[in-house]
Amino acid sequence: MAGGSNRIGAPVILRNLLVSLLIPPFGFVTVAFVALLLQRRRPALGLGMCWAACLGLVVLATPAVSDTALVLLERNLPLVPPADDPPQAIIILGAEIIRTEGGTEPARVGALTLERLRAGAQLQRSTQLPILVTGGVTQPHMPPVGDLMAISLHRDFQVPVAWVENQSRDTWENATDSAAILRAHGIHSVYVVTHAWHMRRALIAFAHTGLVVTAAPTSLDRQYGLIPGDFWPNSGTWEIAYFALHEWIGGLWYEFRRGD
Repeated sequence: MAGGSNRIGAPVILRNLLVSLLIPPFGFVTVAFVALLLQRRRPALGLGMCWAACLGLVVLATPAVSDTALVLLERNLPLVPPADDPPQAIIILGAEIIRTEGGTEPARVGALTLERLRAGAQLQRSTQLPILVTGGVTQPHMPPVGDLMAISLHRDFQVPVAWVENQSRDTWENATDSAAILRAHGIHSVYVVTHAWHMRRALIAFAHTGLVVTAAPTSLDRQYGLIPGDFWPNSGTWEIAYFALHEWIGGLWYEFRRGD
């Protein structure tokens, strides 16, 4: 497999920093800091911003809100392959990696990436289709996600990998670069494996590539009716809120980008 550069450019670092600082829930912490800076000159505005930030954190910690935002992302996905154009390959989108110490490898795939690999391995066993894994460098001086995914599929799932795309920096480039590889091999219809809440943004990214995409999510999240406990704030729900808002905002950006 071809090795990817282990350097991350300044624009990518800046983008990741802005995402971390601006997308809620932490985005509300940023609002609170700005409010404190405004407190002397604009006390009414600063106080209002502080209250808004606190309220936003409470709302996003409520499962009834954050779970609903996540589940809405997963509706109406194209889960059934077209009868006249069945998939010819499987694309598994990478997520995060985890640094390691004391082992033979500097990093391994993280939990989200591992879930996608497991789903892709199951799909490969049932379809016998070739797999392409995609993901570039996400941390300085660490291997590309795609390379680690290929290692994990072979070692942990005994599933072969036909192609490794290890240069992409985000989901949009996952789609663009993967499509270029597969079109060179005459493939135009694929399964795409990722989390269900990430699938909508992935489909938008793939829409401009010319590939026919069938969604193969890891699993669909369900709401089985709200209960009183869903209206109590829970700090663990902030992670769900982050995933949901990151995808909604990212999806809007990708729609705008596709329009260009």
